[in-house]
Amino acid sequence: MSRTVEETNRRMLRARDAMDRAYAQPLDVPALARIAHVSPAHFARTFRATFGETPHRYLQRRRVERAMFLLRETDRSVTDICYEVGFGSTGTFSRTFRDIVGRSPRTYRKETAATNVPTCFTKAWTRPSG
Repeated sequence: MSRTVEETNRRMLRARDAMDRAYAQPLDVPALARIAHVSPAHFARTFRATFGETPHRYLQRRRVERAMFLLRETDRSVTDICYEVGFGSTGTFSRTFRDIVGRSPRTYRKETAATNVPTCFTKAWTRPSG
């Protein structure tokens, strides 16, 4: 790998890390481009070439991943989770969630709740007898 490619990858990783830290904030391509030391247009092209998806799609996926965790691990409403992870409307959240996960947030919660067994029960059940 050439030195230029390595430097480009490092810059894109820095920008992606910034997106990960602020996933609930609106996408700010010019600010991310400044982090990567490139123009906004070059940033969008290079990000896609480096990671295989646009910055917008990456951010959507990151938000949905966080929402999946919150749906599994909390009893907060879908609406609260939608806004906490950075979506501006429940319609956009549900549509994006369904596109990425393959089912609605409510269905996902129901299906994962049925398989979510408390750790204390699992430990007691699998503890060796004797």
